Amino acid sequence: MAKRRGSRRPFGKEMMPGLRLQGRTAWTENATPGQDVYGETLRRGGLEEWRRWDPRRSKLGAGLVRTENEEISLLPKAGSRVLYLGAGHGTTVSHLHDIVCGADNHRGGRLVAVDLAPRCLRDLNHLARSRPGLIPLLADARKHSMIAALMPYRADWLFQDVAQASQVDIFLNACERFLRTGGLGLFSLKAASERWDGEGERALFDKVATRLSESGLELVENIELAGFEEHHMLFVCRMV
Repeated sequence: MAKRRGSRRPFGKEMMPGLRLQGRTAWTENATPGQDVYGETLRRGGLEEWRRWDPRRSKLGAGLVRTENEEISLLPKAGSRVLYLGAGHGTTVSHLHDIVCGADNHRGGRLVAVDLAPRCLRDLNHLARSRPGLIPLLADARKHSMIAALMPYRADWLFQDVAQASQVDIFLNACERFLRTGGLGLFSLKAASERWDGEGERALFDKVATRLSESGLELVENIELAGFEEHHMLFVCRMV
């Protein structure tokens, strides 16, 4: 069971609908009040219930702590069209749903969560039963035809976290196919899953940054996740 804290007064700073910050700790407004997703702390604040976004359980959550820019610059807005490749068991997806869709999808968002593992899809399907606007899909991130069936319009925001070889190619191809002009693409790179020449992890990250920039994407920020997710870098790009 999640730890619950009671308070009728608002806390922290409201950064955008569905998101508050208390120091560097992010909280999202719970779309399913009374229910936690992964054992996170629930907290009352004003009339809403809020879920603590654990940066040790979410690469995007770690990025919010480590970014040198404003935290909301990494996140989709309420009502956005979101594509998440490598959605896992739904930890990060659930916080994105809080922001993009909200309870009963009153914000009108659409979050397509793609994963190749049947066990992950079982968890995502369970999550989706109480979270309208969340659409799980069992598919390979490289198989665009299956994803396109659920993405009739280009995404405003795309996140990739797939531990496969050729991660960079998968991300670039997905952005080209699905991300709208001006849309934000975030790419979590796991060094051990990418082919590299043994020059060292830093050299790999630098080469990937160069390749992303040369692809035509605007490279907004590289976020080192060490301390939360070892051997990972989060690249933040914009489609131009």
